[in-house]
Amino acid sequence: MTKSYQVIIVGGGPVGVGLAVDLGRRGITCAVIERRTELSGIPKGQGLAQRTLEHFYFWGIADEIRAARAMPPGYPIGQVTVYDNLMGEYWHAPPGRELVQSYYFQANERLPQYRTEEVLRRRMAQLPEVDSYIGWTATDIEQHADGVHVTMERGSERRHLAGDYVAGCDGGHSLVREQADIQRSGTDWGELVALAVFRSPELHAALERFPDRSTYRVLHPELEGYWMFFGRVDVGEEFFFHAPVPRGTDTSDFDVTGLLHRAAGFPFDFELEHVGFWDLRVQVAQRYRAGRVFIAGDAAHTHPPYGGFGLNNGLEDAVNLSWKLAAVIEGWGGDQLLDSYSLERQAIFRDVGEDIIGGWIRDDREFLQRYRPDRDPEEFARNFEEVTKGFGKRLRNFEPHYEGSPVVVGPPDGVISAHGHHALDARPGHHLTPQVLSSGENVFERLGLGFTLLAFDAQDADVHAFHDAARASGVPLDIVRDSFADGRASYAARLVLVRPDQFVVWTGDTAPEEPESVLRKVTGRS
Repeated sequence: MTKSYQVIIVGGGPVGVGLAVDLGRRGITCAVIERRTELSGIPKGQGLAQRTLEHFYFWGIADEIRAARAMPPGYPIGQVTVYDNLMGEYWHAPPGRELVQSYYFQANERLPQYRTEEVLRRRMAQLPEVDSYIGWTATDIEQHADGVHVTMERGSERRHLAGDYVAGCDGGHSLVREQADIQRSGTDWGELVALAVFRSPELHAALERFPDRSTYRVLHPELEGYWMFFGRVDVGEEFFFHAPVPRGTDTSDFDVTGLLHRAAGFPFDFELEHVGFWDLRVQVAQRYRAGRVFIAGDAAHTHPPYGGFGLNNGLEDAVNLSWKLAAVIEGWGGDQLLDSYSLERQAIFRDVGEDIIGGWIRDDREFLQRYRPDRDPEEFARNFEEVTKGFGKRLRNFEPHYEGSPVVVGPPDGVISAHGHHALDARPGHHLTPQVLSSGENVFERLGLGFTLLAFDAQDADVHAFHDAARASGVPLDIVRDSFADGRASYAARLVLVRPDQFVVWTGDTAPEEPESVLRKVTGRS
């Protein structure tokens, strides 16, 4: 017997489960197929951005995520950059994500991905709309005019599922992407990088020379801008470590001890738990949609673990796709809305991979080639301080937006880009900045599952015009009324239309001549 769902999700990692949670809370039935029966113990995907914690807030798990961190409560999240090795003379600990905190409703967090997955899986299990098939492997994906069919296997057992749509969240070697014939392209830096997970109280003691931080980046002049990188898993003994290995290295007989001691600048005792290798490259799918098939997360884009962009972007894929699928399934969204998922998200990650991560490597390489402390110590120290601020500078300019999206009433010359600037005013295509309402609530606490119209001292006729247009077209719309005063005036508009993923799609001081046309555009029915 074939069981039917509205959405079938292949891949039950954090992106796939996140998509299921967001769909489930919208009342959309879905199945999650995941071959792993146990979570990986490798502490990857630790840096969770403020935006990701906003998703977790709406999913009802933000507090549980924070309680699951491996570091002590309140332990600082941030980076130290050191020249040559961890005992080097030159180092700085510049600010990072705290530079943009005022533009988000939630603070960032840090914990191993396996702990994040545990919380996500528990939340998924609470949703009656979601069925999980743990230990099953998807083997075939077929789509036709009216839906999709997915074949899955567990041992000698085979089952078939039917659905309206399928979402591939099945990693870099995605079966869904392959069978949908979606190609990838990108940049290969030709570097093999080692990943080691180990325990060492001795290294922890040595790091007491620095202010408390969670990661330590070593810039070595011989590594051409690539990093040696230590990250805390807990505070006291467990670490992970990334570093490029010499070309031609025999990975079966790899001297991990030598590499660790070189990066640390001194020999130390450690207990090795894991060694692996990965290729330093960026790959982005040329499209994220093929008919009724979608891809998200690592199935759509992969890159080096620089800056914590991977998991955060994957979860943003899930949230962007979820409300659009729900809108079309429920009948108030058009097919152009589904097309916009690929247009919006593919452009963002293209910029992340090629410009932000690639640019970071190129900037560090240029610095290392140009400056050395044995040539001019003062000039080196001055420029080293600036290069250590690179992550903070990139975060200030990392402001993903959809100004040029076909489902946003944005500026005529707008583009979709990861590059921008954070601002308090409400701008079409940009993430809504949180503000406190006169009731004491934050505006984010009033945003619902559908669209929200923020009305600040707006005329009744303008508010009613939007209300009536939404009711006539079946678009779910909540209205939040308040005074145009205090921080709310910084939105620079009395009327702000916010879509279900907290991005602004239209602003004005009065209603447009045809609110119906605005709603048709932002729901992909124009």
